[in-house]
Amino acid sequence: MRQAFVETASAALDDDPRTALVLAAISAGLFTRAAARHPGRVIDVGIREQAMIGVAGGLALTGLRPIVHSYAPFLVERPFEQVKLDFGHQGTGAVLVSIGGSYDAAAEGRTHQAPGDVALIDTLPGWAVHVPGHPDEVREALRVALPGDQPAYVRLSDTGNRVPLPVTGKLAAVRSGSPRSAGVVLAVGPMLDRVLAATEDLDVTVAYTSTVRPFDRPGLSALVGAAGSADVLVVEPYLRGTSAHEVAAALSDRRHRQLGLGVGRTEELRAYGRPEQHARAHGLDTEGIARAARDFFLP
Repeated sequence: MRQAFVETASAALDDDPRTALVLAAISAGLFTRAAARHPGRVIDVGIREQAMIGVAGGLALTGLRPIVHSYAPFLVERPFEQVKLDFGHQGTGAVLVSIGGSYDAAAEGRTHQAPGDVALIDTLPGWAVHVPGHPDEVREALRVALPGDQPAYVRLSDTGNRVPLPVTGKLAAVRSGSPRSAGVVLAVGPMLDRVLAATEDLDVTVAYTSTVRPFDRPGLSALVGAAGSADVLVVEPYLRGTSAHEVAAALSDRRHRQLGLGVGRTEELRAYGRPEQHARAHGLDTEGIARAARDFFLP
């Protein structure tokens, strides 16, 4: 996904003189050619994440469209006050593109993990949030996000799905349950393949989205209305329950049950380990999702 981002961002710099790129050392080596072609619009501020956001905010005030890139905790958490003020309060926008996901860089320790990034961005009004599940979806998400001035967050991951799906901003039914189905499972971004494998023996509708903000409330309402039960399981690759309020709003006109799977809230894993070990510990591997789905839909 990072390579797809580099290629798409480099092409945007070539094609649109309004595009700028602001880095804080991370991935700078991948943009050497782009920096040589556009020295005034590719800026590496060094290991200064707050300055990275401040510079991007200043560029946005001049009318440029900045792309800002780093690991998720360095892009969202560490400079969050600057994100809040230099974009939100000033009424400007940028496209923030992160790597690392929740625990892709598990070997680097907690400093490189940010399972709460989407929840934090969700406290700010007007942000679009894309969570691609395939490198081709990265390209499409950036093509959607770059035009205009809306602030957008694109969250990249080292894991993904085998097949890309269109980036439409809408929920898409990937597998439809029967009219008497147990409910709807919503897989976000790179969780789709695991969700499909985990629910293959359940009569449920499996829906997919790589755009979580704005959330497709009408789409979820329609899918639940066509299912046999108003039960919804949301599987997100970040903090558990991040989209619970969106599900509640989408289904506020009917009684429903919902369960969120994601990175746990009650315990911090202090052993570095590997990404797949973190996924297993949080119940985000195929077996964990299958177990939770059976317990939820077949009590």
